[in-house]
Amino acid sequence: KKFATRSGDTVKLKDLLDEAIRIAGEDMKSRMENPDEDFTDAIADVAKTVGIGAVKYADLSMNRESNYKFSYGRMLSLNGNTAPYMLYAYARICGIVRKATDQPDEQKVVWPEANEILITHDSEKQLIRNLIKLPDVLSEVESELYPNRLCDYLFETSQKFNQFYENCSVNNAETPELKASRLSLCTVSAATIRLLMGFIGIDVVERL
Repeated sequence: KKFATRSGDTVKLKDLLDEAIRIAGEDMKSRMENPDEDFTDAIADVAKTVGIGAVKYADLSMNRESNYKFSYGRMLSLNGNTAPYMLYAYARICGIVRKATDQPDEQKVVWPEANEILITHDSEKQLIRNLIKLPDVLSEVESELYPNRLCDYLFETSQKFNQFYENCSVNNAETPELKASRLSLCTVSAATIRLLMGFIGIDVVERL
């Protein structure tokens, strides 16, 4: 349905955000171990972050010179270049670090200190090459004013991290030095996602 601004046939922003939060909450509830369990305040806060973040991200990820097609289904998808995908990627890294460093799930993640990087697989090299592009990406976005390129870089970073994690075990790395190296890559990847999501006004969550 097209928005006809002259006739006033539009959706209020508050209603749009409320609906996004509602859909995000229903999706989270459907994936809970006990779907009949009541929402806690913490879960409700996450649903709000996901819902509002999805709308923000969907808007900024579009090229400002392209036509805009609004879809709750697309913007709230856990697949593709969306806020929920980025939030899930960040939460996943938090889980990886917790498990590898024996941190309890209920506490805020303590990020490991930086260590020497050891490259043993091409996916590590590809992730590093992507991460070091950050200053150039920021400079380009600042000079050309295309925030969608920031979102594209976020999506690429998440994909490169997933490829790295699929090929390079963190918790079961062959040596302590290699484990420390891979934890450093996890930390930098998470910091990059957290930084850029913050730039576009979206809070990250450590569990999703």
